[in-house]
Amino acid sequence: MTPALLFSMAAFSLAASISPGPVNIVAMSAGMRHGFVRSMWFVTGATIGFVVLLVFVGLGLSAAISWLPNLLAVVRWAGVLFLIYMAVGLATDGGAMSPGRTGNAPSAVDGALLQWLNPKAWLASIAGMGVFSAGADVDRLLTFATIYFIVCYLSIGCWAIAGTFLRRWVADPSKIRVMNRLLAALLTASAAYLACAGV
Repeated sequence: MTPALLFSMAAFSLAASISPGPVNIVAMSAGMRHGFVRSMWFVTGATIGFVVLLVFVGLGLSAAISWLPNLLAVVRWAGVLFLIYMAVGLATDGGAMSPGRTGNAPSAVDGALLQWLNPKAWLASIAGMGVFSAGADVDRLLTFATIYFIVCYLSIGCWAIAGTFLRRWVADPSKIRVMNRLLAALLTASAAYLACAGV
């Protein structure tokens, strides 16, 4: 594989991973509400979940999608419901961030599940594999998956770091509640987009 191909894989991974979306919004919220260390479980789960989806698509899951045309619609509506569930959790959070806070940070399972219920993650997987691994050997697929893992982990982690820094500026629970409701509104808007989009 040429350096140009590897660079193209990394650029595609970065563009798809760093852009705002439900996973990154939740990562930022987790960093803000629970700190960097506790938010990394979500970041890790989201990264692993996406890369597993990417590899499955590369190994032929996209063929199953063509046989089951309603599969993406089921994923879309499950994703809408999951985003609403997470938005409600954010909107009802009290905003307290004391060191002894006992609230649950989003887990690794939440991160992986959010990726698998995100039609955009499916489409990014299909597009990425279509461009970089269609008809190629397993080595190219694994190379692309490895690059994607690194870039995706760093990208989602940047959103968690941003939330952690934001936490320092809005330590007052009333400000946190405002931020939580803003992030909940963004998640709800993402859910509405998925519900209305003909994905």
